[in-house]
Amino acid sequence: MTSPHPIITAISERLEMFARSRAAEVDADAVFGTSTNDAVAALLLQHAADSFSGGKRLRARFAYWGWRAHTRDAGAVPDHVLALGAALEVFQAAALVHDDILDNSDTRRGRPSAWRALEAEHRARTWSGSSEEFGRSGAILLGDLLLGWSDDLLEEALAQVDAATAARTRSEYARMRRDVILGQFLDIAEEAAWPVTPDAEHADRAMRIAVLKSARYSVQQPLLMGAAIGGAGEDARTSLAAIGEPLGLAFQLRDDVLGVFGDPEITGKPAGDDLREGKRTLLVAYARERMSAAERTGFDERLGADDLLADEIASLQQTVRTGGALDRVESAIAAYAVAANDAITSAGFDESTTAELRDLVTATTIRSF
Repeated sequence: MTSPHPIITAISERLEMFARSRAAEVDADAVFGTSTNDAVAALLLQHAADSFSGGKRLRARFAYWGWRAHTRDAGAVPDHVLALGAALEVFQAAALVHDDILDNSDTRRGRPSAWRALEAEHRARTWSGSSEEFGRSGAILLGDLLLGWSDDLLEEALAQVDAATAARTRSEYARMRRDVILGQFLDIAEEAAWPVTPDAEHADRAMRIAVLKSARYSVQQPLLMGAAIGGAGEDARTSLAAIGEPLGLAFQLRDDVLGVFGDPEITGKPAGDDLREGKRTLLVAYARERMSAAERTGFDERLGADDLLADEIASLQQTVRTGGALDRVESAIAAYAVAANDAITSAGFDESTTAELRDLVTATTIRSF
């Protein structure tokens, strides 16, 4: 199991099995009573299953290698590790569904975002009321359903380990869930509060949001949960945390770069999507630091504007690039990647784990998705 590909396949199969079991439960319980209602319920269940199909399974892979780093077990992946990885993937799906509502994102991975897809379903069925409101409301409930499913999968994993191990893993999971929600709230608050925030604080606030909203739960916390479910002691946890912290930051900063400069054909999001949404990332904070007061005012007026045009997107991208912000963030990503690789070297893991973690550093920091 030295290649990540069997892990990706195993996690995907575990997710498919879980989705089928949940659909079968709804059918067996006859919750809805009529064929019409059953069809409507199936709509939500299908969107739920679709939301975690595909993807790189990075969080599940980090959880697996957190477990493997301690256990050194190169055999078949046990079901409790697969269930934990699946729980993380479903949690990610829930976070993306809610994130797209908060950000008014029309697309996700090259397809309509969940709320837009549900809006289109409402319109196609000629139901009454606002299609957009239905889409948003339906997607909120979809995200809630996925959060519940992630907890169900976690409990399936924890039922297979001893009580002390379950308690440690559950505590890590709860911390991840709290951090993501707080990070999301700080993100939307920053988009509202930036005019009254001193310019000198923008970069620090952007990094704080990056840590909570994505960096920890994308890398560090999956590593630690994998270690926890494997019964790892404090030394292993410390080593994995030292890898996960810089790598998680590199992951989020790469995401910020792709949000401004990513190719829509690859990212599945519109060009300059973060500029359209008015995201106050580190990239934007660095760009503003090099501007005159007049330039900053003009930049702020157009960042996130509802009527932002394609040529303005290109102009804002050029402003970020020529002001040195992109180079500064790229340098930070490279430095964090070096720090993560140094921590891997210091950890003393077995050869396979070391090689796979190094591959994950590359996959996380040099990516186009």
